Amino acid sequence: MVSRIPVTLVVNGIETQLEVTPWTTLLDALRDHLHLTGTKKGCDHGQCGACTVLIDGRRVNSCLTLTVMKDGAEVTTIEGLATDGALHPLQQAFIDHDAFQCGYCTPGQICSAAGLLAEGKARTEDEIRELMSGNICRCGAYPNIVAAIHQAMGAMGSAS
Repeated sequence: MVSRIPVTLVVNGIETQLEVTPWTTLLDALRDHLHLTGTKKGCDHGQCGACTVLIDGRRVNSCLTLTVMKDGAEVTTIEGLATDGALHPLQQAFIDHDAFQCGYCTPGQICSAAGLLAEGKARTEDEIRELMSGNICRCGAYPNIVAAIHQAMGAMGSAS
């Protein structure tokens, strides 16, 4: 019998107690234990970015992150970006620019873009493309994704 390990996470602003096996990824904890299914399981190898969430404000592939190693961390998923019923500027920008087709990669794209904006390194569309290269869109909505992120940079005062 495998013992479970107690872990405390603050997920989308709510302190949450879990008991997980040592090999439970954060992605599986979010989806299977907390029923937050907005974060997607894509490749399960950290190559596509569909599972991107924010951990303590930094973008991370949750499929490569063991839950037990993030005890006490703040985790923000796509479900936690909106506040008081108002969409996050990135969520609104993705709608404004039709920056999705199938929508499967969208939660990871938006969480990664939120981390990108917080990093403050991207100033141009070329820099956005480079710094978002870990998030793959199989539908090819890249021009609209970049335009949406660029719009949100302006809306959030991140553009120079």
